[in-house]
Amino acid sequence: MKRLAMVSMVCGALAFTVSAFAQGGAGTISGTVKLEGAAPTPKKIEITRDREVCGLKPHFEQDLVVGSGGGIQYAVVSLTGIKAAPKPQEVTFDQKGCQYNPHVLAFPAGSTVKILNSDGILHTIHSYATKNPSFNIAQPGFNKVITVTEAQPQLIKVTCDEHGWMNGWWYVTSNPYFAVTDERGNFTIKEVPPGDYTIQVWQEKLAPAGKELTQKVSVKAGATATANFTLK
Repeated sequence: MKRLAMVSMVCGALAFTVSAFAQGGAGTISGTVKLEGAAPTPKKIEITRDREVCGLKPHFEQDLVVGSGGGIQYAVVSLTGIKAAPKPQEVTFDQKGCQYNPHVLAFPAGSTVKILNSDGILHTIHSYATKNPSFNIAQPGFNKVITVTEAQPQLIKVTCDEHGWMNGWWYVTSNPYFAVTDERGNFTIKEVPPGDYTIQVWQEKLAPAGKELTQKVSVKAGATATANFTLK
């Protein structure tokens, strides 16, 4: 019994040490992506089909969504050149009010995407992938969920063949260190191993593929590093 008690105590101590290391052994990167200068007036979209569903509220183009403080929503911030295996997830991409929600969906390679049809009308989702198989799938109202898997890292544009104004992006990452900015342009990347990295921001209009903005960031254990971007 004494031996069992001693083993239990040792295991408990080891577990506490491992947990403490895990909590203090990684860092966080946070920051904001902002627009330099005044934000352009959002362009209203004309609803030309299925107005009884699609026209319940005004639609505006989402290629540059800027909050009241100048923060840019739907920018993807990620680490580059880091050797870390992606951690596949199950993520959701909804078609609601004839608009993609979210407009930009970021997830690690190997993840499963649940494509929802919350509208109850016919949508046809079309992906323009190159490294992954592209698809063009009709999704009638009764077919509430379609599931696809994206195995390779890449940026994928998605549109609806039934409603030409519907467009969005899937940002498939090669590692687990990424975030999409919120309505204020803020982002947080957690559980980053200590080290020096290059961090980049992609934004479909001001920092598109091939023209991403980058900077260096140093992460320390148990601390938060700051990386702010300004897009012109």
